Amino acid sequence: MGDNKTKIITKISILIALTVLMTMVISIPIVGGNGYVNLGDMVIFITALLLNRKYAFIVGGIGSFLADIFLGYSLYAPISFIVKGLEGFIAGRLLDTNIGKKYPLIATMIAGIWMAFGYYIFEIFMYGTKGAIVSVPANLIQGLVGAIAANLVFKALKTSKILKE
Repeated sequence: MGDNKTKIITKISILIALTVLMTMVISIPIVGGNGYVNLGDMVIFITALLLNRKYAFIVGGIGSFLADIFLGYSLYAPISFIVKGLEGFIAGRLLDTNIGKKYPLIATMIAGIWMAFGYYIFEIFMYGTKGAIVSVPANLIQGLVGAIAANLVFKALKTSKILKE
């Protein structure tokens, strides 16, 4: 295996582990709703900002899937794989556009809104429309906080010159 492939696999593995960690450690239960608010989205967005949409899909999908399994939300694991994977992919895709390059916060916020919508769609089948709507506000907050935090961390990393251009 080439040195570059080893570096990519290592980065992806670390980012998956960070997604699991930030999902499990920063876990605030939703009062009267289903699930919890966490900072796993922040790592997914950082992956999209640092790497690309394909790797953001992998990190978002696998990291969130594993976190759900470890936290006992195994029913949500396949849903999280799809929704969070697509969240990373959408962020990465939007970051490739002129608007996304100029305004990365907008690109990541749109992906965070997708995440809330994605869970809502799946939860309609699980809980009905009224039951599914309960988690939308917390998921929106989670996605938007993740977008803001990721952009702040990314900017700090660039400013500190930790990241090479």
